[in-house]
Amino acid sequence: MTAIEAQRLDRSSEMPVDRLLQNMKDYTAMTLELIWQRQAIFLSSTILTAFFFDPFNALLFYVTILILEWQDLILARRVARLNRNQRKAIAKAWVRILVNAILHSTAICLYAIFVAFEQPSGGHFTPLFFLFAAALFAAMNNHQIVGAMIIRLTMYGFSFMVIVVKDIWIERPDLSSDLWLQFFTVVFVMYFLIDCSLVFLRLYRTNLAQLEKLREEHERTKAAYIAKSQFVSTVSHELRTPLTSIKGALDLINTGALGEVPDKIQSLVDMASKNSQRLSSLINDILDIQKMEAGEMVYRIRPIDVAEIVSEAVASNLGYASAHNVEIAQDYPAENGIHISADSARLIQVLSNMISNAAKFSFDGGTITVGFRRNGDRVRIYVKDQGIGIPPGSRDKVFDRFSQIDSSDERHAGGTGLGMNISREIVEHFGGTIDYESELGVGSTFFVEFGIVVKEGLAGKPDRCTVQGN
Repeated sequence: MTAIEAQRLDRSSEMPVDRLLQNMKDYTAMTLELIWQRQAIFLSSTILTAFFFDPFNALLFYVTILILEWQDLILARRVARLNRNQRKAIAKAWVRILVNAILHSTAICLYAIFVAFEQPSGGHFTPLFFLFAAALFAAMNNHQIVGAMIIRLTMYGFSFMVIVVKDIWIERPDLSSDLWLQFFTVVFVMYFLIDCSLVFLRLYRTNLAQLEKLREEHERTKAAYIAKSQFVSTVSHELRTPLTSIKGALDLINTGALGEVPDKIQSLVDMASKNSQRLSSLINDILDIQKMEAGEMVYRIRPIDVAEIVSEAVASNLGYASAHNVEIAQDYPAENGIHISADSARLIQVLSNMISNAAKFSFDGGTITVGFRRNGDRVRIYVKDQGIGIPPGSRDKVFDRFSQIDSSDERHAGGTGLGMNISREIVEHFGGTIDYESELGVGSTFFVEFGIVVKEGLAGKPDRCTVQGN
C-alpha cells in the first residue's frame, strides 16, 4: 500500500467521526441559539395551564423542563469544545444527546396527556396544539441528529394517538362523529410533521455535502498553491545561480579586463548584458512576490532621513537613466531633517522602481524630477517624468500583478508588470500610500506619502523587525 493510499484510508475512516461531530455541533448550536425562544414557550404554556388546570402539576412540569434545559445547555457547551481526536468523548456526548431527547420529550408528552385527561372527550385543542408545536419544532431544528429527531417525533406521535384513541375507546362513537374527525386530523398532522422533518433533513444533508465539497476543494487548492509556490521559489533560486555567473562574466567583458572587445561583438555583449539584467530583475520580483504571499518578507523599520534616502535612490539610478538618454533633476525643499519610519532598503527599491519606470517611459533627452515636499504632518516623495503619460482609467492595471498599460508585442518598454504591485505592498506595510497623476503626452508623477516621525522620540531604540502579514 502506498503512502497516498494509506492517507486516503485514514481519511475515509475518520469521515464518520468528523460527520458525527459536525452534526452534534450543529445540533447543540441550534440548542444555544433558540434557548430563549424555548423558555418563552415553556413559561407561557405553564402559566396558561396553571390558570385553567392544576397549578401544582404545571409548576412541577416547568421545574422539570428547566432542569432538562440546564442539562442541554451544559452538554451544548461541552460539545462545542470537542475535537475529532476525542472519540470516546464524542460517543459519550452523542448518547447523552439521545438520553436528553428521551427525557425532554417524555416530560412534554406526559404533561400533554395529563392536561388532555383533565378535559372532557373531544375537547383537547390545548394539549394537541402543545404536541403539534413541540413536534414541528423538533422537525425543523433537530434534523442534525436523526436519532434525536426520531425519538421526539415517535413519542409525540404516540402521545397524539393516546389522546385521540382514548376518547374513541371510551365513547365508541359512530364514524360520523367529531371524535373520528379528530382522529383522522391527527393522522394527517402526523404525516405532515414527518414530511416536514424529511424535507429539513434533506436540505441539511445537501448543505452538509456542499460544505464538504467546498472544504475538499479548498484543501486541493491550498495544496496546489503550496506546490506552485515551492516550484516557483525553487526554479527562481536555481536560475539565479547560473544567471549571476553569466552576468558577472558579461560585466567582466564590458570592463575590458579581458581585452578590447571587437565592435561586431560589443553590440551582442551589450544586448546579452541588458537582457541578463532584465532576467535578474524578473527573478528578484518573483521571489519578492512569493515572500509576500507566504508572509515571509522581513522588514527592518527605523527612522529614515527623507533627503538622504531620496539622494541615495537617485544616485543608484543615474546609470540606468543615462542608458535611456534621460537626465535626473533633484527638487528638495529648504527644510531638512524630515524623517519617516520605514525600511531603507525596501524604500529604495520602491523609489528605484518609480525612477526606472519614469526613465523607460520618457522620451530621449527628457528630464526626470525626483523630490519631496512636506504637507503638514506628512511628506510626499515624488518622481515626475515628461513621457508618454498614462491613459485615464488605468489605475488598476498600473498596480496589478503581471499587468502593463500597453500589453501589445510592440509596447514602448519591457517589464514584468510586478514592480508597482510590489511597491504598493511595501508602501502600505509602512502605513503609507502610493498613487500617481498623469496626462497623456505630457507625463506622469508617481508619489508615495508617509507620516512624519520625530527622530528624537525614536532615538536609542533598536531596529525592530516585522514580518509581512503579522
